[in-house]
Amino acid sequence: MDISAAIDLNKTLLARIIAGLFTLLGGGTGPARISVDLHRSIVRVLRPAESAVRRLIVVLVTITGMKAPPPRTLAQSRSIPPGLARTGECIKRQSFALFDPHQRFWRQRPAKKAPAALPRILSLDSEGLRRLRESLDAHSMPDKKPADISPLNLLRRLEAVIGALEDLPRQAKRLVRALARRQNVPKLKFRTPLRPGRPPGHRQKPRLEVDHVLRECDWLARNALPPVPDTS
Repeated sequence: MDISAAIDLNKTLLARIIAGLFTLLGGGTGPARISVDLHRSIVRVLRPAESAVRRLIVVLVTITGMKAPPPRTLAQSRSIPPGLARTGECIKRQSFALFDPHQRFWRQRPAKKAPAALPRILSLDSEGLRRLRESLDAHSMPDKKPADISPLNLLRRLEAVIGALEDLPRQAKRLVRALARRQNVPKLKFRTPLRPGRPPGHRQKPRLEVDHVLRECDWLARNALPPVPDTS
């Protein structure tokens, strides 16, 4: 199997999917607020797309055999190349997340509030009916439409994914440096970028194109990673 061709194919498919999501948000110049339904629809596609890009980076690191460069000294980190000057203005961009988020095995649900006791009515006269109507109106659930939310967080995540797809080798170097730093943390439980089990955004029954892309990328990454040594 030509792994390089598989990376290029999945990269092209993911770039097309992300471009479609970016178009739904108006290409960065859309409305300041979007509906909750649109936000959820984009997240359903964006989350598995991020997992697929993350796995492409892992495959690229493995097949190229990248090694982490030696750590820079304090003087080297503070040095400025000639011809460059620091300015106080810079554009803050969100970096692509190279590690899977930790899986939540349980979620605490908020306790349900018991409804207040209705008033006891011994006779259904005009006064009793009025009190009953007022009590029912007070305890009825209001029919409110969910408020619109800001798409800024989605735009930043989309820009991070687009930047990662445009320069996968740079993201691979970032991952190698991050893995080297994690090796020096003794109490760290997971040292690999992929969490055990199903990837984030995985669906048991694929429904969208991104679901098939995620399955392909996850298979490539799982087979490209070296086996975990048994330390028991």
